[in-house]
Amino acid sequence: MAFQGSLAELHLPDIIQLISVSGKTGVFHLTDGALKGQIYLNDGKIVHASLEDASGEEAVYALAIWSRGDFKFEPGISTELRTISKSNTNLLMEAARRLDEWRVLSKKIPSTELVPEFVVLDNREGQINLNTSEWLILSKIDGARSTKQIAHASGLSVFDAAKILYGLIATGLIRLRDAPPSSGTSGRIPLVGGRPAPAAPAPAVGSGELLAKLLKARDICNGLLGPVGESVVSKHYTKAKAEVERGAGFEAVEEAVTQIARAASILKGPSTTEAILEQLKALRA
Repeated sequence: MAFQGSLAELHLPDIIQLISVSGKTGVFHLTDGALKGQIYLNDGKIVHASLEDASGEEAVYALAIWSRGDFKFEPGISTELRTISKSNTNLLMEAARRLDEWRVLSKKIPSTELVPEFVVLDNREGQINLNTSEWLILSKIDGARSTKQIAHASGLSVFDAAKILYGLIATGLIRLRDAPPSSGTSGRIPLVGGRPAPAAPAPAVGSGELLAKLLKARDICNGLLGPVGESVVSKHYTKAKAEVERGAGFEAVEEAVTQIARAASILKGPSTTEAILEQLKALRA
């Protein structure tokens, strides 16, 4: 006999605990709008879970923080998949810990569909020290990707990405806004300081001229940023150079300069960002 109800009334870890002590085999079907997840039990032990492109433990943890939606336990349904080796106790303890932590994160990140964007402050001075994970997240912020999409692009769980974004929001480096309405395009709208980057038609030029423009852009950006920006400039220059050599057009150069300009707003302030964007306009000529 199926067992079902609302996740707004019962937390998932409590529901799983209730079913698992009976030693049942079956599957939990969980739905929240278009989202659908599954958690499989074999003789009361959690053996497999899935949610979108996540599976195993991370899928359980992601489902455990749902505060709305519906669940249904269908007994007698088994699976050959074994993506979870932790005991139910350890798994549900970690799920409960993340649920508590998510309650704190949600104060600044109420929805993973919100879009992070950079905050440019005129009075920001000095160097800001960021760790590797923070730089990884910052490199994926383009003014169009949602928090969830940034997590996927970074190869992180939504929970881990949200923890990093929480710190960046708390220090005033980024803020969240609603996702832009669909416009029938790819949805990728590069922003710098909350303003659209230049979007004039890219010139049609050969790879040799593109590489020359890219080299000029690298030298200009290094000159404007100095030693503090060398690693950022080198990273985006190397990536763009490889893309141009594979046949990419001017958009590869534009992307590199735009990404460097975003980093410049943090490293050196808005005046340097504007100077870099002016150089991008000149390169398009």
